[in-house]
Amino acid sequence: MATGTVKWFSNDKGYGFITPDDSGQDLFVHHSAIQSDGFRSLAEGAKVSYETEEGRKGPAAANVKVI
Repeated sequence: MATGTVKWFSNDKGYGFITPDDSGQDLFVHHSAIQSDGFRSLAEGAKVSYETEEGRKGPAAANVKVI
């Protein structure tokens, strides 16, 4: 799994972006990709692990977990 840092995440909109540690392109992350119980949200600056998949508009994060 790859790792990165949450660039920003909007609870109102239910999505945000992750900056990969390997300095690649920022990845879109939807709240449905977050692996947690209850309300799915990410804090700005949080370290996460994730897998990359092809989304509707380009690369997107999947199976996102806060580390």
